[in-house]
Amino acid sequence: MHNGGQQAAHNAAPHESATAPYPHAHALSDYVRSRITNREEPYYVLLDEVQYAISDEEMRGEEPPRLYGVLNGLLRMRNVDVYVTGSNSKMLSTNVMTEFRGRGDEVRVRPLSFAEFMQAYDGDVQHGWAEYVMFGGMPLTLSMRSDEQKSLYLKNLFEETYLKDIVSRNGLRRSQELDDLVDVLASSIGALTNPPKIKATFASVLHSGISTNTIMQYIGHLEDAFVIEEARRFDVKGRKYIGSPKKYYFEDMGLRNARLGFCQIEQTHIMENIVYNELRTRGYNVDVGVVDRRGTSEGVPYRKRLEVDFVANLGNRRCYIQSAYQLPTPEKVAQEKPRCSRSTTASRRSSSYATWSNPSATSTASSR
Repeated sequence: MHNGGQQAAHNAAPHESATAPYPHAHALSDYVRSRITNREEPYYVLLDEVQYAISDEEMRGEEPPRLYGVLNGLLRMRNVDVYVTGSNSKMLSTNVMTEFRGRGDEVRVRPLSFAEFMQAYDGDVQHGWAEYVMFGGMPLTLSMRSDEQKSLYLKNLFEETYLKDIVSRNGLRRSQELDDLVDVLASSIGALTNPPKIKATFASVLHSGISTNTIMQYIGHLEDAFVIEEARRFDVKGRKYIGSPKKYYFEDMGLRNARLGFCQIEQTHIMENIVYNELRTRGYNVDVGVVDRRGTSEGVPYRKRLEVDFVANLGNRRCYIQSAYQLPTPEKVAQEKPRCSRSTTASRRSSSYATWSNPSATSTASSR
């Protein structure tokens, strides 16, 4: 194609039937190079879902991926810019970016944030919030008019795309344990947990003997597929990370709700997850904060561990965020605010304190 003197080598999507001759790296390379006919004109090579040009053996590390050589070869061509997209974070963020060795930039594309969602939503903020809490930020849901359409789409997307890709890409056998693990994580957003705790849940509730290592592997696969993200615990006063437990948040609430049949719509935990996603969309690294409070009550010393919902870092800026679905009374405000104020004092950095209530209540924010 030609546009104002600029050439496009083709939008090659190796997984689609229309491009069936190019599921392998060497065939894809031959095809792209055949379209680059002028060494002086600029070309833009767009490779979508590029992980489909990597064999299962290569993805599992049994063989070196040939695709990396193809990409590096194209990058050495001065008149060619290469754009690679995919839905496997390990393959893109770790493997491909390592091979590019500083010659490429990664752009993370997430589901729509609430602000982005509202730009396209035809309605007021109250109804938009209810819609976003239920169906999340997958863009295609905005074009669907009925709840039935959205529910079916999200269920099929999770089942037929995400889970099947995890199974096929990692050489797994689809097992009830993988399904159960997804359900456990979806049911416990905002809760501290770790693989040993999850193993105990499997043993006591599901009567399963799944191992801790298997749980860790499955969680890693879910993270690689952009289903969940891990938030580590950070000791604010001690300025160090605490190894375990951690929190896991879903990258899209619609997918999470679809997995649970739209039954567990817990506003408090869902809002916490949405705030986490908003911070990540804005580029922050996000941890879960811990503050130890010591004092004396009636002559008896005590130690109380308080949680700061989020410690968000971006460059030299650090924010402490406390998520509260409702702040109906001054007592509730007083209960939440000191956690952030104590954290702020400990850090001595630029910080902010924010609370966010449901649309029918008020929202407050302040910074220091």
